[in-house]
Amino acid sequence: MSERVEYLHLAQELLRAIEENEHEVIFRAADLAADAIAHGRWVNMFGSGHSAIPALDAFPRYGSYVGFRPILDPRLLWHVPSGPGGAPELLWIERQPGYIRNFLEDFAFEKGEVALVYSHGGMNAAPIEAAQYFKAQGLAVVAVTSRQNYATREAEHPSGQKLADIADLVIDTHVPPEDSLIPLSHSRVPVAAGSTVAAVAITMSLVAEVAKRLDAMGAMTPTFVSPNVTGVAPDHNALVYAEYRRWKRSTANGQTP
Repeated sequence: MSERVEYLHLAQELLRAIEENEHEVIFRAADLAADAIAHGRWVNMFGSGHSAIPALDAFPRYGSYVGFRPILDPRLLWHVPSGPGGAPELLWIERQPGYIRNFLEDFAFEKGEVALVYSHGGMNAAPIEAAQYFKAQGLAVVAVTSRQNYATREAEHPSGQKLADIADLVIDTHVPPEDSLIPLSHSRVPVAAGSTVAAVAITMSLVAEVAKRLDAMGAMTPTFVSPNVTGVAPDHNALVYAEYRRWKRSTANGQTP
């Protein structure tokens, strides 16, 4: 076999496993999300730590569109490796039962919306309690998580639940429990994470599939566009932001955008 970059090869295998095994559940999640957006309701995106990355990439992002709403707590994002805003602090906070409800109560949610909850492990309090909160508000919950990790770990949350236990749909990332993909000859610890590649690919698959459904319904919302796209008005993205803010105001007041 010719020489290859091992991580890129394994990442391709990971994406192939998702394509072959998760296409039906991705289509079902896309149906839910398209129906929500077509009726002026949000597709909410929640994650903490590195699991916030797919939510950050969903909107605002070139090629995405109004209807996706990141629900992200800056205290659950690391900004430096350590110190104020560091990873050790957020890792502690996201494991604390009872915390995330205080954050989510600042948002208005409506029955008929969808919530995507990202967590590689699906064990920490933040994603579990976010999913529980969304379900209590009448939202359909889609978990993006590792079923391999689910199968090898006992529940740590006081409820006895893992993220996948709460969700209406589970999209398996097919990432191994240790997340890192590359074993080393002289170390017992593997390197190079796979969960971000998997979660972002799943998210962009949903962005694409939902758009196809909205387009077919004649319900496509304004799209955030790269300035490299020809023929787009200079103020196009300002109008996209304005539409996003209009949705926020309308849903906060219990109205359909």
